[in-house]
Amino acid sequence: MRTFELGLVFGTTIGVGVGIILAMAIAWYIMYRKKRFDRSHDTEKVCPRADNHPIRIHGSDSSTVLSDSNHSRDSPRTSEWSNMPQWLEGLRRKSVASACGIPKYSYKELQKATWNFTTNIGEGAFGPVYKAQITTGQTVAVKVLATDSKQGAMEFLTEVLLLGRLHHRNLVNLMGYCAERGLHMLVYVYMSNGSLASHLYNEKPEPLTWNLRVQIALDVARGLEYLHYGAVPPVVHRDIKSSNILLDHFMKARVADFGISRQEKSALHSSSDIKGTFGYVDPEYISTSIFTKKSDVYSFGVLLFELMSGKNAQKNLMEYVEFVALGVEDNEGWEEIADPRLEGKFDVQQLNFMGGLAYNCVNPVSRKRPSMRKIVLALSEILKPRNSETYQVITEETTFELNLQGTFDSSLTER
Repeated sequence: MRTFELGLVFGTTIGVGVGIILAMAIAWYIMYRKKRFDRSHDTEKVCPRADNHPIRIHGSDSSTVLSDSNHSRDSPRTSEWSNMPQWLEGLRRKSVASACGIPKYSYKELQKATWNFTTNIGEGAFGPVYKAQITTGQTVAVKVLATDSKQGAMEFLTEVLLLGRLHHRNLVNLMGYCAERGLHMLVYVYMSNGSLASHLYNEKPEPLTWNLRVQIALDVARGLEYLHYGAVPPVVHRDIKSSNILLDHFMKARVADFGISRQEKSALHSSSDIKGTFGYVDPEYISTSIFTKKSDVYSFGVLLFELMSGKNAQKNLMEYVEFVALGVEDNEGWEEIADPRLEGKFDVQQLNFMGGLAYNCVNPVSRKRPSMRKIVLALSEILKPRNSETYQVITEETTFELNLQGTFDSSLTER
């Protein structure tokens, strides 16, 4: 009997001990899962489904104008993001790659690829840019969100969300991202010839030839045409400028920096938070606070004048354009604006044609500006072998013809 009682006590003790251990194990597992889930909110879960969460993101910066700015060249430091979006809550996907098709890099991978962030090749509104070589041997560019950047976490999320579904030969491809240790980094295809701005305003490299300038204009136009009519839903870029046009090894142009881009439906809502870069912003957008495709067209028109003149849009370019336009008659006289570095090596008729097209793009009334589709058609005419006596300049309402003497004749043909 005593043996039985001892066995009962012993068995009960073991059972209670096992129960306690099991309860502790369950509690530890629950805490472990909670920590992993919480950590995933801060780093990996930045790509919700586009169809469930339309992009209606506003950056935390309330300034009315964004422009390129300088930041520290030091290695990136951890920053705090206290106002992360509410729609990140509840996401439980195991990987961002499956959500938006963009792989995630670790901080250590990018630290090694950039030699501890010592390969700085530029600065922008987003932050410093580093040249890097990833494990595959491919050279890439790594953009790091600076701690004092005018662009915030929302702009980082916008780029990942948009570029996860936008693919075109005239857009800069996003190859990956890092959201770790409070840092936000984007990994892009490396564009070895830098920005268009560096070629237009830097005296060191050889000046861009006229034909190359026309080709660059067409490349950019095709990229914007894709955003406006090929993307589903359509996207407006909102910050077209020469420093956001990058050139690859073959001098093919690609549109970059989608930090303040939006789906068109979202951009049509009035907002007091005016975004863009001084010198490129559509005056109608400033007055109405509504950004449309035609606002991108205005910025593109300014870019065309930059290509023609080699003058900085942020240094009173459009005032100069209006002054030259006073002397333009029947679309003759735009050669006055030609970049001196071209040394007269351009086709006068082509330049007058581009001047007329650019001037239509910056029309104060947005509905009178051509669409990007029609701009692509018009620029394609310049690069075609000249088999006729005229080029066509196509606007939204009227078709114009430019003859070899550089004059416009309105055919008043409705398009």
